[in-house]
Amino acid sequence: MKPQRALLSVSDKTGLVDFARALAGLGIELVSTGGTHKLLKDAGLPAREVADVTGFPEIMDGRVKTLHPKIHGGILGRRGTDDSVMRHHGIAPIDLIVVNLYPFAQTIARSGCTRDEAVENIDIGGPAMVRAAAKNHAHVAVVVDPADYGRVLEAVKAGTLAQPLRNELAAKAFAHTAAYDARVAQYLHGDLPTAAFPPTLNLVLDKRMDLRYGENPHQRGAFYAEGLTPPGTISASKQLQGKELSYNNIADADAALECVKQYSKPACVIVKHANPCGVAVSLDGIGRAYDLAYQTDPTSAFGGIIAFNRELDSATLQAIIDRQFVEVIVAPSISAQAAAAAASKPNVRLLQCGAWPEETPASFDYKRIGGGLLVQDADLAMVDASLLKVVTKVAPTQAQLHDMVFAWKVVKFVKSNAIVYARDRQTIGVGAGQMSRVYSARIAGIKAADVKLEVRGSVMASDAFFPFRDTIDGAAAAGVTAIIQPGGSMRDSEVIAAADEHGLAMVFTGIRHFRH
Repeated sequence: MKPQRALLSVSDKTGLVDFARALAGLGIELVSTGGTHKLLKDAGLPAREVADVTGFPEIMDGRVKTLHPKIHGGILGRRGTDDSVMRHHGIAPIDLIVVNLYPFAQTIARSGCTRDEAVENIDIGGPAMVRAAAKNHAHVAVVVDPADYGRVLEAVKAGTLAQPLRNELAAKAFAHTAAYDARVAQYLHGDLPTAAFPPTLNLVLDKRMDLRYGENPHQRGAFYAEGLTPPGTISASKQLQGKELSYNNIADADAALECVKQYSKPACVIVKHANPCGVAVSLDGIGRAYDLAYQTDPTSAFGGIIAFNRELDSATLQAIIDRQFVEVIVAPSISAQAAAAAASKPNVRLLQCGAWPEETPASFDYKRIGGGLLVQDADLAMVDASLLKVVTKVAPTQAQLHDMVFAWKVVKFVKSNAIVYARDRQTIGVGAGQMSRVYSARIAGIKAADVKLEVRGSVMASDAFFPFRDTIDGAAAAGVTAIIQPGGSMRDSEVIAAADEHGLAMVFTGIRHFRH
């Protein structure tokens, strides 16, 4: 199929003039609308306006312009089947549709966007033309992405837009309109007073890259992100150097970054296999925070992911690469000196994620299961010292309260059952992912002993309540002096009594942080 007539109507005008000029040079008639027509005419191109084709003017501030039988008949007409009816009604075939849609997503992302502005940026005629052309891809080619202009042009120059290319463009076109409609549905549903889970969940994700493999080499992998990713996320980050990111790199970097974002003071989080293995906060800066986080578990830190909540400076970067093998380092910004120093280790992946807002917007979390998807609110619940309920005879000191809140922020990101020992805003031992909370506590103690960190005088955080007093007894024997936990067990009174027997301080948060 060699196109004779093309209709161009785009919001994203990237590369359009050059593409249209090349089409005109190949003898293809150009038809266009509104702003696109003005752009082409200003460039000296012989484009006809849609109103000249339909004999009907654009009306309602442009809401109605292409919704006309002479346009849709020209797109949908089956060559060899509908020729006579097209001739009878004076409908000329349109062989190439170049359309992309009103910038709805960009509009609603703007601060202060009103509902009226959003509604006016819901495209109607564009999706109708795209869908019509994609349906009739046996006879019509549809282009929705400026990135495809080059290969479409090469195909036309070669003499034909072959069927396999038209099939591919049609599939891309339907994906384009489906994503567009999904974003509109998300916006309108989010505006409802209930803000309930929608009866039909539409997810819009754009592929950022193919990955070398998934969690394991025998699995394929790819990375998809939301269309307008918020700053301060792995999806919005820019890789400054290093090897390609792997599936596990991205997952672990996300866990590290989301954890370090919990802290307002300079902090470092080291993650290995989805769990924080070392976390610290230091008023002396991120370099000292890194030293303390590394001390928690140097063995696990090897090949780990390191995240900071301040700009990465050259001294800290140098300390990392001199000391350990690291897969990924992520920070809101990376100094030019740090980036230059990292060049000596070209395989180290540096990610600059940008600053994040003080408050994380509400969102959903997803977990794939066989044949379905579990959906929940993202766990954004946190507590500060003022919200803790003291349940023991001994009240925690101010220093213990600071450590409790610190440890509570860590335990939220440790796989359940989760136990964290901490002192002076440094993790002393982390026990993760055990079937028994008792064993998580033992593992945390073993890890601390292995690196000669003193549990005595530390606080203990548990992501869920204690069903029995045994973990309290073990913690007291290890030297823990204060405990933070959600509470809510049938045996809370026994657990509190155990803490009182040992002279421990204990507080309840009223919030559980299971992480599966």
